[in-house]
Amino acid sequence: MSIIQTLSRWNRKRLELRKQARLKKQVPPYARWIRDFGSLSAEQTAALREQSRDKGPLISVVIPTYNPDIAHLSAAIESVLNQVHSRVEVCIADDASTRPEVRATIEAFARRDPRVKFVLRERNGHISAASNSALELATGDFVALLDQDDLLADFALAAVAKAIEQNPQAGLIYSDEDKINDSGRRFDPHFKPEWNATLLRSQNYICHLTVIRRSLIEQVGGFRLGFEGSQDHDLVLRCTEQLRSDQIVHIPLVLYHWRVHEGSTAQNLDSKPYAQINGCKAIQEHLDRLGVSAKAEMDGPFYRVRYNLTEAQPRVSIILLTRDRPELLRQCVQSVLSGTRYDNLELVIVDNGTVDTEALTLLEGFARDPRVKLLKDPSPFNFSALNNRAVQHATGEYFCLMNNDIEVLQPDWLTEMVSVGQQPGVGAVGARLYYPDGKIQHAGVILGIGGVAGHPFKYQTRENSHYMARPQLMQEMMAVTAACLLTPRHVYEQLGGLDEAHLAVAFNDVDFCLRICEAGHRIVYNPYAEFVHHESVSRGREDTPEKKERFRSEVLYMLERWEKWLPCDRAYNPNLTLLAEDFSVSHSPRIRLTDLL
Repeated sequence: MSIIQTLSRWNRKRLELRKQARLKKQVPPYARWIRDFGSLSAEQTAALREQSRDKGPLISVVIPTYNPDIAHLSAAIESVLNQVHSRVEVCIADDASTRPEVRATIEAFARRDPRVKFVLRERNGHISAASNSALELATGDFVALLDQDDLLADFALAAVAKAIEQNPQAGLIYSDEDKINDSGRRFDPHFKPEWNATLLRSQNYICHLTVIRRSLIEQVGGFRLGFEGSQDHDLVLRCTEQLRSDQIVHIPLVLYHWRVHEGSTAQNLDSKPYAQINGCKAIQEHLDRLGVSAKAEMDGPFYRVRYNLTEAQPRVSIILLTRDRPELLRQCVQSVLSGTRYDNLELVIVDNGTVDTEALTLLEGFARDPRVKLLKDPSPFNFSALNNRAVQHATGEYFCLMNNDIEVLQPDWLTEMVSVGQQPGVGAVGARLYYPDGKIQHAGVILGIGGVAGHPFKYQTRENSHYMARPQLMQEMMAVTAACLLTPRHVYEQLGGLDEAHLAVAFNDVDFCLRICEAGHRIVYNPYAEFVHHESVSRGREDTPEKKERFRSEVLYMLERWEKWLPCDRAYNPNLTLLAEDFSVSHSPRIRLTDLL
């Protein structure tokens, strides 16, 4: 099948999916996902139960308890005992509950099923100590963490066992999750990205369900006292420090239901204010153990890591292409030169055939600044070629590609980007961009949206926390926009710069980022480097036959070159849509439940 036929088929599929979405509007999207993609029939469950009987690893489910609601605790234990995967044990440590019915309930379950093991602590030691007591009961090769009032999907541990079978080297496995209320309604799903070390320093996105090799937990010393409320986050940080990325496995299925009730963390993050303080401490100690010069801070309910420059302001060459449009040129250059708190920079301005007299006068004036290098390049507009030629005249250790319709919002933007760019393995750093009205224009790039790539959360307000606060948090992504992109010189030169042969205007930044990933480097989106982006004002629209044909050829090139990569963005999730930029649930997930069981 030709690439044109593939594109045509994709467009037909998109139209059909949109039609189906209109017809199904009366059913909430996540309820429809649960019905169509997130559950097994009774027949499928019975077959899977028989197929997995007495097979696979023994998984120890650890449950620390303290004065739980008895109905919730009973449901949590039942959700383990009813697992399709039968090789489980329930390890309960009660932390000196004051209500006698708690002990009676635990003992009743233990009499009923020999897989239930328990210890009754004489003194209340809080959740870390109780969890360690439960761990002492565990004999399985893997340990799953379950809160006293939450639920596992009945196929949860079958999916974990399958993941272990397919990834025998796995040390830590995590899944997607949702919330559930007392009426049984499931809502607020968290469809997570693949392993993302930078995001874990911003929030405990791994959360539930977490399954860890028992020997690894023992190696790092179990749960630590003094990290209560964020004891899981601390444990995951310490465990992942010991693992390669391929030993950390994500199962893109909702395997865990987080109970929402009055006083629960799922209902209100403020219910345990000490948890965030301890989480910040856990991240700081994680950074210190790794020898990363940085400071962890609380940022609302999440965390911010401020990385220190590993050397005193390495030289940065900002590459700026421009033609005419004096109002944009003035705004951009003045905001960079007067609004940037960073001394060791040069601004390489490439004049791509300016004829406007006011703009020419501005360029002459800017060129008198010793930080500015003015290049004349009147060749036909080719964003990739112009940047590739410009960097040959640049002297910086880092290149910062920048559009001439960018306006600096805060003076430490370059320090933010360089400090992240200096971290080991980072090949590019992107920024957060806003439209002039303050709405989000760019918070990273997600592959596959619209066919090639799209900007998540576009047109959304900056104040809204959006999907798990993703626009607000530093994280690894597979692509960012070259409207403001920082990359080390050695990476740019290693890859041969932007692809000027195939991608003169569109998608050259996405292609460059994917080649960075292909070479084994990381892309980091840094939301603390903020700009206004007057998007494509200077270049204009794709509204001529020539521009439309050029854009079409660039789309086809991307679809062919990155055919296997575009539908599989590691910063996204196969259960999320490729038809919109809002992280909404897909009407046609790119993975099936039965494929993972």
